[in-house]
Amino acid sequence: MLAAMLIREATPDDWPGMWAFMEGIVRAGETFSWDRDTTESQARQMWFPAPPGRTFVAVSPDETILGTANSVRNHRGGAAHISSASFMVDPAHSGHGVGRALGEHVLKQAREDGFRAMQFNAVVETNTRAVALWRSLGFALMTTLPEGFHHPTHGYVGLHIMYQRL
Repeated sequence: MLAAMLIREATPDDWPGMWAFMEGIVRAGETFSWDRDTTESQARQMWFPAPPGRTFVAVSPDETILGTANSVRNHRGGAAHISSASFMVDPAHSGHGVGRALGEHVLKQAREDGFRAMQFNAVVETNTRAVALWRSLGFALMTTLPEGFHHPTHGYVGLHIMYQRL
């Protein structure tokens, strides 16, 4: 893990540093279920959800943005107690514990916000590092939608739904 990494609420001023690596992840179309031609404006609107949604950044001591996450209410009405979250880590900082730290932070915050569970709706099965990370943080693989994701290299692959009771 990166020494002295801080996770904090994101501000609008963080957006340029976030989009600098998020754009490449979105355009690659390998791990995220957004349209590959999502505009910067659309991405910003989706990544900064209205309350009770939250957006976080992991930053180095010099305020370099290493990764980002957001958390949202996954459902409404009688299922409004279920949260969800999305994560993107700058590939230049991958493998250094940024995703794990963001995952732990988002889970802790969801508990503090009164959510009873977290559900990931779309974890691409070929994103094996993410699947392993979420399992190590206590998520269970509930089901896989066969051919639920069209991967640009691997073709149609499964899309996992993962869950953790908080």
